[in-house]
Amino acid sequence: MAEATASSSAVAAAAETVSVRVKVNGTMRTVVVDPRVTLLDTLRERLGLTGTKKGCDRGQCGACTVHVDGERVLSCLTLAATTDQREVTTIEGLANGDRLHPMQQAFIERDGLQCGFCTSGQIMSAVAVVEEGRAHSDNEIKESMSGNICRCSCYPAIVEAIKDAQKVMR
Repeated sequence: MAEATASSSAVAAAAETVSVRVKVNGTMRTVVVDPRVTLLDTLRERLGLTGTKKGCDRGQCGACTVHVDGERVLSCLTLAATTDQREVTTIEGLANGDRLHPMQQAFIERDGLQCGFCTSGQIMSAVAVVEEGRAHSDNEIKESMSGNICRCSCYPAIVEAIKDAQKVMR
């Protein structure tokens, strides 16, 4: 009887998972996950990419921002299963080897960080803001970045970093 119960549990568990094939930072990966698991948890817990931060876990702070097929998304609100056959870029995937992405370099040069907790989400959003063509003025940058919260209040330095990086990214 115990064997039948264990076998039933294994079959039920297998039926409650999905296989997700996703290109993460240029590398094709396959993960088997519960269909209810978030992209954030998959990146951090299953793929070991801890640069993406879990802040509010409710889509309100922006710390978990990543790019899916080139568009910024809140990974805490995105189901991993929806990324099947798609491309995900995290903060770890921005640099080219030892060469930082222009936005990463600008954040360092402008001191656009203090505690660093929100920095990966800020940078991922900032890259998208420039690529979306929404960085023409300080006000436009602020509005476009409004979904990313910095508790250390580095906002002026972040705006300056975005303006600097935009010159290089063009």
